[in-house]
Amino acid sequence: MATSSNDPSAPAGGTDYAPPKKMGMLVVVVVALLLVTNVVTALAVYYLAPAAPAATVQPLRVIGPWSGPEKDKFLPVLNLFKNTTGINYEYITTRQEDLQSLLPNWFAARRAPADLIFMPSSFVKTYGTQGHAADLAGTVSESNYAAGALDPLKDGSKIYGGAYTGKVKPGFWYRQSFFAAHNYQVPTTWTGFEALLRQIETDGSVNNTPIISGDGVGWPLSDVVEHFLATYGGPNMNKQIVAKTLAWTSTSVHDVFANYLVRTLTPGVVCVASCWSAPRQWDTGVAEWWKGDYALYFMGSWITGMVTPNSDIRVMPLPGGVNPSGVVFAADYFFVPTYASRIDDAKRLAAFLGSSAAQQLQVTVGGHIATVTGVPLSAYPVVDRRIAENLTGKVILSDLDDTIGGTFQGTFWTQLQALWANPSNLNAVLTNIQAAMPP
Repeated sequence: MATSSNDPSAPAGGTDYAPPKKMGMLVVVVVALLLVTNVVTALAVYYLAPAAPAATVQPLRVIGPWSGPEKDKFLPVLNLFKNTTGINYEYITTRQEDLQSLLPNWFAARRAPADLIFMPSSFVKTYGTQGHAADLAGTVSESNYAAGALDPLKDGSKIYGGAYTGKVKPGFWYRQSFFAAHNYQVPTTWTGFEALLRQIETDGSVNNTPIISGDGVGWPLSDVVEHFLATYGGPNMNKQIVAKTLAWTSTSVHDVFANYLVRTLTPGVVCVASCWSAPRQWDTGVAEWWKGDYALYFMGSWITGMVTPNSDIRVMPLPGGVNPSGVVFAADYFFVPTYASRIDDAKRLAAFLGSSAAQQLQVTVGGHIATVTGVPLSAYPVVDRRIAENLTGKVILSDLDDTIGGTFQGTFWTQLQALWANPSNLNAVLTNIQAAMPP
């Protein structure tokens, strides 16, 4: 044991202190015991103490718009992904309208609230070109998709998202039993369509007008217009409007409105009054139409899940249009933010959602149509199978106002409400819609 030279117990002199031999042996024994004790204690602590907790792994976060029954139908798909890959997930319901304003703030901070997010195609493409959405060109395969399904997400060779299943907007829905009871026939020409509307009005078979105008913030009136354009202007008309190579004020677009839609809106032309009701809240309008207040309802295929029994529901597209005609397919689009915390796993989920395995599971529960090839018609419930069959030979189109997006959408909706109120203002309405188009 060494001591300081200032220690009063140290003997005087310059030589080192040497303890007596017996004391030295005692010190050696004590030191040895301490060493053995320390080793045993260390081993006990190492082997018997509880292991330090492993770092918590945050689940893959997915934000989607679905809640309630729609959420319950989607979660089995995420569970299939989890069971196949071992990747755990957390699903968060958030309205896309809220995300429109929230996500740009996250992106400005170079962060993201989730690893994969469902948003409209116009949002995905806009923020993808600004560097906020990962390029999925090597992740989602165009060869797996129906032709054109990914077009709204593309910028050159880059693809900023993927298309999940969607809803089709195929035409006017009617009750088969209602048509049979009144001996109404599905028309094959525009003239026949006008004659059907007159017959319904004349017979008094409905409590109100022949067609109910579903509305909310301006859609589904916009869906109606898209269907008229795609049918009588042809699918290229919709594509050219979106590409800004054809103006709303052009003669060809004007004539589709004037020669078809406006005729049915204007009192005294086809029907004594307008063939359409005043715009009504679309979801409550479903019950009114189903009980016989109206004969026809233009709506997306989600309507099949809103009526009972849906075995009685049928759909007819506008007749006598351009061949091939187009049909709007409103897909649920998703993207992977550049700032995703688990970007590699998020890309695995993106690839999975673009697979026939995922989409086939989804369509079995009804109300969904696959965007990918390889999903057999036998996978669909009977009602949805008819819808999928009707897509044969049709050009698939993306939702026009969703694809253009931005402030245009609100103006478009408002102007269509004005057209329904006063169809004689067609020229002013088209001028205002064109003025709202982005540069």
